[in-house]
Amino acid sequence: MGGQIDWVELFFSSTGRVGRTPFLIASAALMFLAVIYEASVVSALHWLTGWFVYPGLLFSVACVLSKRLHDRGRSGWLAAIVILALVAVWSQPFNFIDFVFTIVILWAAVELGAMPGEQGANRYGPNPVKPATV
Repeated sequence: MGGQIDWVELFFSSTGRVGRTPFLIASAALMFLAVIYEASVVSALHWLTGWFVYPGLLFSVACVLSKRLHDRGRSGWLAAIVILALVAVWSQPFNFIDFVFTIVILWAAVELGAMPGEQGANRYGPNPVKPATV
């Protein structure tokens, strides 16, 4: 992504790396879209439109999470665990398993939202914050 952020690539491609700030902006935008959709669509229409809206949202979430996990030097497949946890506790946690999922979400928030990416290039690409100069 060297220098400037390609927002289309960020939301629709899972390869490469992304820094903290674009990750947080993209995460906030996706969360905002999900909350607005949940709040504005009535239940009958929600059942019909959800089949189209949620797959798109989940795909974009997976791409953004994968890129940030790559920046931390981790496999993008860990995004599946984070997404499962988010889906499981979306409305509110009820039992012990939901408590475990909440711990996973807290880990992801610290790991991806607070920790810096790996310095220099890693196996997923160059550092998105400080690209190598030639």
